[in-house]
Amino acid sequence: MIYLTQLIYIIEGQEGALDEFESIAIPIIRKHNGELVLRIRPGKDSLIEGIAELPYEVHIVSFPSQKDFDNFAIDEERKASIHLKEKAIRDVVLYQGVLL
Repeated sequence: MIYLTQLIYIIEGQEGALDEFESIAIPIIRKHNGELVLRIRPGKDSLIEGIAELPYEVHIVSFPSQKDFDNFAIDEERKASIHLKEKAIRDVVLYQGVLL
């Protein structure tokens, strides 16, 4: 099982484009045996300490294998909607790990 954590920073005013992209991408995660473990929009009051910019959203996704994730990444329906992601997202920080 692999876990992916994304810190998502959006372009101001493009929240709708992100929501539209996510409405397409989340079902595709399931199509490739993945699960959306958490989708969080942290508020300023949730920050205890740190030097990093607070992301707009934090996503934690799991896939049974790297191959399942790779298939998700190259999914044709997902690739057809990438323009929405590019319109909405300024930066993404991606952490990949496994359950210990």
